[in-house]
Amino acid sequence: METWWILLVAASLAVLAAAVVFVLRRRRGSRAGALRGKAPSLGPRERLRQGLLATRRQLDAILSATRESADSVFPGLEEALVSADVGVRTSSELVERVRRKLGGPEDAGQVRRLLREEIEGLLAAPPPGEIHDRPHVVLVTGVNGVGKTTTIGKLAASYVAAGKRVLLVAGDTFRAAAADQLRVWAERTGSELVAQEQGANPSAVVFDGIKAARARNVDVVLVDTAGRMHTRSNLMEELRKVRRLIAREMPGAPHETLLVLDATTGQNAVAQARTFAEALEVTGLVLTKLDGTARGGVAIAVVRETKLPLRFIGIGEGVEDLRPFDASQFAAALLDPGEKGSSDPARNP
Repeated sequence: METWWILLVAASLAVLAAAVVFVLRRRRGSRAGALRGKAPSLGPRERLRQGLLATRRQLDAILSATRESADSVFPGLEEALVSADVGVRTSSELVERVRRKLGGPEDAGQVRRLLREEIEGLLAAPPPGEIHDRPHVVLVTGVNGVGKTTTIGKLAASYVAAGKRVLLVAGDTFRAAAADQLRVWAERTGSELVAQEQGANPSAVVFDGIKAARARNVDVVLVDTAGRMHTRSNLMEELRKVRRLIAREMPGAPHETLLVLDATTGQNAVAQARTFAEALEVTGLVLTKLDGTARGGVAIAVVRETKLPLRFIGIGEGVEDLRPFDASQFAAALLDPGEKGSSDPARNP
């Protein structure tokens, strides 16, 4: 009986071992196949082209079609721009500017080039100046869900990589786990953090943050603020209070006030930008989630409507995917078709 039991256990172990080997080989084969079929990692330009793929295809369908004259292009082009979240007024203005610059109706082939020039000119802005004030205070605001706290973490990473000493201030004391999320970013980036318990007075946290920044001789202070719906005037007043406190404690600060917008919200992002800009003296915009889930024309609309510079765009979830905005690169990614035979998905769907 004992010998039979030993043989049964040995057979079972052998079957189990064979099964494990089989599973591991399948996984190894699947992983190798995935790696063989995986495209090489994309750089920032290619990531941006991927993010604007849907919009580029829509515009390319209009601009690449055979036309007898430019006049036959414009109706479809304006409609495509509106569909891409450029907005009715801005789309109409862009098309009219291109129309005026054309040598004649027979110059349909020049429409793409002229439209790119117009978009690039509309989005172009002087680069931000060098940091001279220490600490350099950046107030970051926006409604809940736009990626505000994550944007702060990514900005902190870029400043630290540039050799700056960074302090994060957890001024969003209303959203559950907001301070915890910022604490994770502080640990990940090697930044310092000032925070209090949930429900604390935001102005008190910011006051402590400014005081700590001076005492610790940091280079950059990134202030998180509680998400505020742009339609709630009493909540917007709290943000004004925080801004006034910073200015009182450090004349000339905040040196930057960045408004974070979600590109997937389309024209609602434009409405948010208008209200925040009026209330907080916003100096620059950050457009997140421009990674294929949004129509890229909202960048054009929000800059046109607010006259504010677009400072950063988010083209993915990685730390490196928050990129300084480049108007020329954006216009090219939006309008330049991929070459035939290239890896551009616009040409090789």
